[in-house]
Amino acid sequence: MKISIIGIGLIGGSIALKLKQKNVTDFVYGIDNNIENLNEAILLNIINEKADLETGIKNSDLIIIAIPVDSARKILPKVLDLISDKQTVMDVGSTKYGIVNSVKDHPKRDRFVAFHPMWGTENHGPKSAIAESFSGKAGVICNREESAEDALQIVENIVKNLEMHPIYMNAEDHDVHTAYISHISHITSYALANTVLEKEKEEDTIFQLASSGFSSTVRLAKSHPEMWVPIFKQNKENVLDVLNEHITQLRKFKSALEKDNFEYIEELIHNANKIRGILDK
Repeated sequence: MKISIIGIGLIGGSIALKLKQKNVTDFVYGIDNNIENLNEAILLNIINEKADLETGIKNSDLIIIAIPVDSARKILPKVLDLISDKQTVMDVGSTKYGIVNSVKDHPKRDRFVAFHPMWGTENHGPKSAIAESFSGKAGVICNREESAEDALQIVENIVKNLEMHPIYMNAEDHDVHTAYISHISHITSYALANTVLEKEKEEDTIFQLASSGFSSTVRLAKSHPEMWVPIFKQNKENVLDVLNEHITQLRKFKSALEKDNFEYIEELIHNANKIRGILDK
């Protein structure tokens, strides 16, 4: 199988490495506006050859769109315009409704499978790609009933070879759940980093005193805005909903501290501890 990957960064590069390792593909075309990314990906054996959009699509069985979600939404109809009825297209975006909706009336809609691998780091670029990134993680396939059976089977095989477990849901539900599970974590991390940068003016003090707990909490604040601003834009309403709830929870802690109500703080913490039983399963 020959594959074209549009966007040779962390996710696209990691997928390419894993599928090569599993012998799912014997040739990967890299399509990217960033020439440095392409040259680096060739040196790292992530891709076999650089290609423009038309050449890559023409010579591939599977096209994987791994670019920021606003760009994916724009390019997907163009990709479907270029494919035959034998080719398959998938994306890896963190939001799904806008992407799915962009091709709902496209005559080749059934050749597209909406996919989201539930993995990522604060790093970017092909140098950050890791073949084993996806092992044991959830791979979400959305609106599978809108995809042709053979296209769906191809993507399900990709999910299997990435060593992910598949989850099926509609695009709207996906975006609600990822707002709560993923997107709010990034906003919180950005906000905390900005809080510390605003209040703690001594960089050496931050560096010397920052504990592993602080570092892990603000790790996501190192994530690139080119990826995350489009996600917040595409999933605005759901992110606002979860953000309002998060602010409500913060106000509970603030109010309890102002009133010296440490019993209530203990109650809030005990309630939060319930997450351990869910995550440690």
